[in-house]
Amino acid sequence: MKINLKSGIDKLLFGMKQNDVTAALGKPDKNYKDEDDNVIFVYNAHKIRLTFYQEEDLKLGYLVASSNDLEVFGFKLIGRKITDVKKDLATKGITKYNQETFDTFENYFNEDNWFILQTEFDEVVKFEVGAIINDKDEFDWKFPVKK
Repeated sequence: MKINLKSGIDKLLFGMKQNDVTAALGKPDKNYKDEDDNVIFVYNAHKIRLTFYQEEDLKLGYLVASSNDLEVFGFKLIGRKITDVKKDLATKGITKYNQETFDTFENYFNEDNWFILQTEFDEVVKFEVGAIINDKDEFDWKFPVKK
């Protein structure tokens, strides 16, 4: 599954509606609302969780994935040492991270591309990516709006 920074993962583009996603991936294995009334789709086979923002007309705005098939710029992420992943990303100009620690987990957040590499025991276990906020303080949706 190819990560397209600032846009989404594979066929999934930020700004898609639920019916666009089910057309691309089929019916989710799980579908529920979180505490903010956002709609969450879970696809077990793809190891991905999608969040449709309630306050944004239920557009796809956030993805959390842990599939071994995830790659960005041709580099695999899941199951690799964070130092190796960071070296690979540095070759593409991605070098700034805010680091947070939670128990055995470390999060490496890159604000420019709005993604988090989550590690446990120095190995990447999860990748999160969100839609970018533009200069007008609005989401930069990538999915073309149907007229």
